[in-house]
Amino acid sequence: MKYFKMEEFECRCCGKVRFTENIEALVENVLDPAREKLGMAISVNSGFRCPRHNAAVGGEPQSQHMVGEAADISPLKSGSKLEQLVTVIVEQGKYDQVILYPTFVHVSWKKNGTNRRQILKKSGNGYQRLSKG
Repeated sequence: MKYFKMEEFECRCCGKVRFTENIEALVENVLDPAREKLGMAISVNSGFRCPRHNAAVGGEPQSQHMVGEAADISPLKSGSKLEQLVTVIVEQGKYDQVILYPTFVHVSWKKNGTNRRQILKKSGNGYQRLSKG
């Protein structure tokens, strides 16, 4: 973990962080390389979520946040485009899921199992598929 600290992934409601091996894999395979390529800091808006916090924010019942496989991120530099962050992650080729939201990017990586390589964009009440994954 070159550019990130485990504390950045703590649950926002209880301060706990679990599944650290999955978080480390997400950082090493996706987040650190994206940070390196962008040349600017990336903020972790949401990392690990305990079940209570996941429910409180309306997360999916089987959210990858609850097992340390996902993070919601955004570039720290003012005026930076989220689309640029998505492009960097996708071009690197290591991701399970990338979802472009209006104010952040959701990214996931599975340490074990098959990564779907799915690219989506939040659109109204649903999602628009931007890849065949």
